[in-house]
Amino acid sequence: MNKIFDVGIIGGGVSGVVIALQLAELGIENILFEQKASVVNGPPFCHLHAGGNLYPEISDEQCKLLMKQSIDMARLFPQSIDERPTFISVPKTEKYSLEDIERRLQMLVSYYQELIDEDPLNEILGAPADYYKIYTSEDLKKLKNNPSFKRPNSPDEWMSNAIQLIDVDKLKMPVVLVQEYGWNLFRLGAQAQLALMKSDKTNLKLNTEIQNIKDVREENLDYNWEISTKDKVYKVNYLVNSSGFKTGEFDESLDLNVERLIEFKAAYVSKWQPQEGLIPELIFHGERGTPHGMAQLTPYSGDYYQIHGMTNDITLFKNGLVKSKREDAQPEFNEDIKDKLKNGWPNEEIESRTINAINYISKFVPSFETAEIGGPPLFGAQQIPGNDPELRVGEVSFPCRLYARSEIVKASSALSVAEQIIEKIQEVGLLKLSDKKLNTNTLLDSIKKEEIDVLAADLAKMRGYPEALSRLVIEKD
Repeated sequence: MNKIFDVGIIGGGVSGVVIALQLAELGIENILFEQKASVVNGPPFCHLHAGGNLYPEISDEQCKLLMKQSIDMARLFPQSIDERPTFISVPKTEKYSLEDIERRLQMLVSYYQELIDEDPLNEILGAPADYYKIYTSEDLKKLKNNPSFKRPNSPDEWMSNAIQLIDVDKLKMPVVLVQEYGWNLFRLGAQAQLALMKSDKTNLKLNTEIQNIKDVREENLDYNWEISTKDKVYKVNYLVNSSGFKTGEFDESLDLNVERLIEFKAAYVSKWQPQEGLIPELIFHGERGTPHGMAQLTPYSGDYYQIHGMTNDITLFKNGLVKSKREDAQPEFNEDIKDKLKNGWPNEEIESRTINAINYISKFVPSFETAEIGGPPLFGAQQIPGNDPELRVGEVSFPCRLYARSEIVKASSALSVAEQIIEKIQEVGLLKLSDKKLNTNTLLDSIKKEEIDVLAADLAKMRGYPEALSRLVIEKD
C-alpha cells in the first residue's frame, strides 16, 4: 500500500475519535484504527463533570479544568448532553465539610463567569447565578408538600421531586442542586462515528486489530511508522497512541517504560418507576473504597437508572486497580477481569452486584428497593498516568519524537488532548497548520439529530443494552 497518512491513531475511544475529527477539520489526512465494530466502546461515562462536584477530594485547579474541558466537549457534542441537574449531599456518617463544598461552588461560579466573558457561547450550564442552589432543612420541608412535577422547569421543582424520595434524616444539611449535567456515551459515539464516516480526510478502520508497529524514523523514508494489521501495512508520519488502558502494550513495543495505573470499573443498569416526575442525578458522598463509598444514581430515559457505588462489592473490584511494574509498561489484570473484558460477565455476578447496588442506593432512597435489574453492567477499564488513583484530569505526553500518547482519565479531556497534539505537530514542523483554535467542528455539526437517534439506538442494542439508554431524558430539537 503506497499511500502515506499524515497521522495514524490507534484506538477509537473518545480521545481517538476527537483527535481524528479535529485533524480532519484542519484538512490533515489521518487513519483511525479501532478493534471493535463501532467507536467509543471504553469505560462507561454518564456525567458531564462541569465543575468536578462528584469529587470533593480533588483540587480546585482540577475542578476548574474539568469545567472548562466539559464545556468545550459539550459544545462539540450537544446532542449527547442530558440537561438535568445533580443533587449533591453528604451523609451524616461522612467527613466531608459542607463549608468546603460551598466555598468550591462559589469559586466555580466565578470561574464559569470568566469562561463566559471569554466566549458567550460557553454559557451552556445556564446563567452563572443559577449554577447551584443550596437548600436548608426548612427549605426541604416546604418543598416536600409540593406535588410531583412531570417535567420540572426550575431548581425547586427538581428538588421537590427528589426530596419526596430521599431519606433526608441521614444527610447533613444543607444539600445542593448543581448544574452538572448527564452525558450519553451512545449518542456521543453515534455522532462521532457518523462524522468520521462522512469525512474524506479520515480513514476509519473498524474491526481492525493492530499486530505490530515498526519505527522507521531513522531509515530516511518518506514516512516514520509502519502499522501492521492482519493483512496490510499502513504508513504514517505521526503516531498517536490512544488505546486507553492498553497504551502500555504499544509503549513496550517501542521500548518505552512509563509509570501508570489501570483500573477496572462497572456501573449497573436498573429499572424503577418511583413517580411520574423526573428526578435529578443523586449523589451521596462517601470515601472511595470503604463500605460507605460514594453512591450515585443516574436517571435515563424509559425509567432506567444507572448505579455507581464506590465500594469493592459494587463499582470497584478486588485487584481492579493495578500498577505497572518497573520492567513493564503495561500493567496486567488478573484472569477474572481479563475474562470479563473479553467475554462479558456470568449471569450470577451480574445479578449479585446489581442487587448490591440497588440495596446500597435504597439506604438513602428507601423506595428504590423495588428497582429491578435492567440490563447488563456498563463496564470497562481506564488508564491513570502516574501513581495517583485520585487523579481526574489526564492529558497527553510526548515520550519520543513524532509520537503522542493520549492519557485521558475523564472523557471531558479529549478535546484538550487533541489540541495539544495538533500544537505538537506544528511545533515539530511536520505540517503547517492554521493558528486558529477549533471551537467547532463542521463534520460534527453536519450530523442531524435523527441520524444520531438511529445509530445511538443501534449501538445500544448491538452491545446488549436497552434502547432507552441511547435517548436523552429530556429530548432536544
